[in-house]
Amino acid sequence: MNQQGYVAAPPYSQAQPGMGGYQAGYGASPTQPLYGHYGGPPQVFNAPPPGMLKSPVSLAAGMPSPPVSTQYNTNAHQNGAHPQRHPAPPTAAAPYGQPPQSVYNSVASPGPPPAQQLTNQMSAMNLGSYAQGSMQSSPATNSMAQQPFQAAPPPAVGQPQMPQSPQSPYMSPTQPPHMSPTQPPHMSPTQPPHMSPTQPPHMSPTQPPPASMPIASPPMAAMGRPFPGPPPPGPGGFQQPGPGPAGQPGFPQQAGQFGGYMSGPQPNMPGAFPGAPAAMGGPPQKKLDPDSIPSITQVIEYDQVNRGGQSFSTNIRGQVPPLVTSDFTVEDQGNASPRFIRCTTYSLPCTSELAKQCQVPLAAIIKPFATLPKSERPLYVVNHGDTGPVRCNRCKAYMCPYMQFIDGGRRFHCGFCNCVNEVPVFYFQHLDHVGRRVDFYERPELSLGSYEFIATMDYCKNNKPPNPPAYIFMIDVSYSNIKSGLVKLICDELKTLLEKLPREEGMENSAIKVGFITYNKVLHFYNVKSALAQPQMMVVSDTAEMFVPLLDGFLVNYQESRAVIYNLLDQIPDMFADTTESETVFAPVIQAGVEAFKAAECSGKLFIFHSSMPTAEAPGKLKNRDDKKLVNTEKEKTLFQPQKGVYEQLSKECVTHGCCVDLFLFPSQYVDLATMADVPSHTGGSVYKYNNFQLERDGEHFLRDLRKDVQKNIGFDGIMRVRTSTGFRATDFFGAIYMNNTTDIEMAAVDSSKAVTVEFKHDDTLNEETGALVQCALLYTTISGQRRLRVHNLSLNCSSQLSEMYKSCETDSLINFFAKSAYRAILNQPLKNVREILVSQTAHMLACYRKNCASPSAASQLILPDAMKVFPVYINSLMKTAPLVGSTELSTDDRAHQRMSVMAMGVEDTQLLLYPRLIPLHNMDMRSEAPPVPVRCSEERLTDSGMFLLENGHSMFLWLGEASPPDLIQGLFNVPSLAHLQGHMCALPELDNPMSRKVRSIISDLLEKRPNSMKLQIVRQRDKPEMLFRQFLVEDKGLHGGASYVDFLCYVHREIRQLLT
Repeated sequence: MNQQGYVAAPPYSQAQPGMGGYQAGYGASPTQPLYGHYGGPPQVFNAPPPGMLKSPVSLAAGMPSPPVSTQYNTNAHQNGAHPQRHPAPPTAAAPYGQPPQSVYNSVASPGPPPAQQLTNQMSAMNLGSYAQGSMQSSPATNSMAQQPFQAAPPPAVGQPQMPQSPQSPYMSPTQPPHMSPTQPPHMSPTQPPHMSPTQPPHMSPTQPPPASMPIASPPMAAMGRPFPGPPPPGPGGFQQPGPGPAGQPGFPQQAGQFGGYMSGPQPNMPGAFPGAPAAMGGPPQKKLDPDSIPSITQVIEYDQVNRGGQSFSTNIRGQVPPLVTSDFTVEDQGNASPRFIRCTTYSLPCTSELAKQCQVPLAAIIKPFATLPKSERPLYVVNHGDTGPVRCNRCKAYMCPYMQFIDGGRRFHCGFCNCVNEVPVFYFQHLDHVGRRVDFYERPELSLGSYEFIATMDYCKNNKPPNPPAYIFMIDVSYSNIKSGLVKLICDELKTLLEKLPREEGMENSAIKVGFITYNKVLHFYNVKSALAQPQMMVVSDTAEMFVPLLDGFLVNYQESRAVIYNLLDQIPDMFADTTESETVFAPVIQAGVEAFKAAECSGKLFIFHSSMPTAEAPGKLKNRDDKKLVNTEKEKTLFQPQKGVYEQLSKECVTHGCCVDLFLFPSQYVDLATMADVPSHTGGSVYKYNNFQLERDGEHFLRDLRKDVQKNIGFDGIMRVRTSTGFRATDFFGAIYMNNTTDIEMAAVDSSKAVTVEFKHDDTLNEETGALVQCALLYTTISGQRRLRVHNLSLNCSSQLSEMYKSCETDSLINFFAKSAYRAILNQPLKNVREILVSQTAHMLACYRKNCASPSAASQLILPDAMKVFPVYINSLMKTAPLVGSTELSTDDRAHQRMSVMAMGVEDTQLLLYPRLIPLHNMDMRSEAPPVPVRCSEERLTDSGMFLLENGHSMFLWLGEASPPDLIQGLFNVPSLAHLQGHMCALPELDNPMSRKVRSIISDLLEKRPNSMKLQIVRQRDKPEMLFRQFLVEDKGLHGGASYVDFLCYVHREIRQLLT
């Protein structure tokens, strides 16, 4: 093991419990670490013999000894809580029934403070970055700071690097890069001080951010050294390794925050608790500069500067698209737009052996109904009349640009299965001198990556055309919903919202029919036939045998029955004004919707507005099973599992009849969301949740969600199949979908924000010349009742070089896949195992890159592939999300809700969720049209006199520093100072000044752009609600456990070194 530049301070060089490769802190270290691959057999790396995990090294010559300050000392803040902001009680974690440990559970075991460990371990551990060329050797680094910059300088640490430059080792942390600590942290990255923006040494968008850097320090309490014992076998997503040998002797284990193990405080060990005495003398060292490690904001900005505002043509196979965060226009020239399909890598390894070796999951994230910007043309619709679309006879792939015409145009060769097919007479066309059909550009299916076919009767149920879909609004009129004013709010909103039902391009009115039901313990159906003067109500009290009491007049055309519907919506709040009924039913409500669609022979969507756990005697009655004692135990997974039986059967029925369920929940306590959301999560539906709903505080937020939901672009009664060329196939599917067999993805509805993640596995060797092809075909019913086929095609490269595969990776897609895999795995495995597998696979992917693709360099260097350099930030953020954190402080329903929401998310939504935007507003250029550039998601970027907007697509905060200038506060809130600000403000007052207009415009643009509404929460620095805001600063330590980004990087680096030795 090359020890160059790696200094082991006393805690490293003595075998301490919890240190040697984090046995105690991360579970016992098996002598043979096994790495479970998603679906592949575990890989075995021969580990060094016990006792060799870390060769003890004394302080290297010329190295300052470790600092005295502890982690929480004022001089050594390390991405954690600033003591003066939130003094941490010494044993905050004690109430969880675990050994006392620091509030943020940052350190897996006592050790030197992270800042110092980082500097120790990374002192000369440089970050080598991967570009195209080979890497220079590490000694070059220290001279870097003094050298004048040549044409393509090796980037400073934490900093972009020119694409043509070779792999560059990163600067040593003891010589921090060009940003002095006195410089204000909120500086705009576009123009650093004293340097020209075109060639700045430090933070310029014109150079890609760094791919590698120096590293150290034990993070998360008990992340678990990969596989401390034989975990239970778990299906899909996470392959379990066989039992490894038990841990090495002499490493006692104690329970830790993540259900893992953590060593207790030990005498003379610094930093076990905030304020623990540090027993190590010597002058303090400079701490690692967070600017020296890869930054997501820089990666995003670099991509926007270099690829934003441009046209992306899809005529090249295996082309990596711009990031989801960049603004670009797509020109479809034979491959589907990245808005419809993104891949984890655009160059597949040729063999399954290579795929297993690198462990990079091969997957596509497909969003068949993605919204296209106005600058891009909608999909062409191809109509072949009664004959229907031309397909391959053998594999049934649809005609697409990958079919090759031969024999003068009389036959075509299928690119998917290599079968040669006769061209139907009506479809025949001559070939030109290069063998291409002369009507190539006139037929979308020959020249474009995405298009639609009009389906024939063969593609319709019972061989007859479908009816237009229907929307049924089902309102819970129990006591709490009436009392809160919710029922009146919904009825008033529906009067205007029904005018805006989605309609086909060019049609004056929507073809969607509407119906209304109210319910508590019984169901009330309404006849709103246009001929009636007054709506009629019919009550069904037998909830066990649900039926629809009227056929004619229940589902109506809104335009025709508008007067009767208005009348009904006025009456409903008064009709139930004096209700005392607090019990509700739930499953019969969904059943009623399915029966109505069955009777009308149409598909559609149910909008259910529900308040509490269904406890009335009826099918689907639920009981409280929330048990905080299960958190951090083997049985914690049961909290996420829906109760079997009624709801399972209901999901199946809904999908069969094209009935999608959207659930709007207004709970004041636990409602067993894992079970109640089961039907929406299998029918392409969404779940919206408003805890302790209050009209004035949450009303507008709820209405924004409802409006977006009703007006979404959507298709019904969908069935999707993903075909691939020979050599690999789709094996696993994640999304708000139902799988009746292993190939057909059934969706009662699919809308513009729903995505399906598909994993691929090899079943043969792939060919570098022909590449790999994917075709996604979705058969669905439009909002006007027409049956159509939507086809998206994508061609990928294949390579026998792992470096090509790593170069073509897309981090944002990878994290989407990992999030969904992990969130599915927690249904079957303890959280601890899932977190361990995440870390282990991250280390494995990066170790394989280091071993096979990077130039030789010191072991102390952390070298990351350029395309994956910020992957560790996302993985660490994922492990700090509510579903994966074992904390009794988090509500079980909220955890289940986030788990289910993520399963249907597209790439841009998971990217934003796991790395929120933190936008400085106090130093905006009022004249500029562009919104301010976001800064890194860390407390270190906040300033006492600053104002920041944070949003992640689900939550939005306006954070005000305690020293905010009075004129800023006056301009935004019309009050003289922060002290006068009212709590619970959820919107900014409309004031006529540039600051107010600009901030409100930024907020409304974000609310417009995101698929969900977000409630604005205004928090003042050092106020109690600020804790809620802090959990979104994902580069810092987690409030409920979890490491800071710096600490996590150090841990991953250790894991990589362990694998490489």
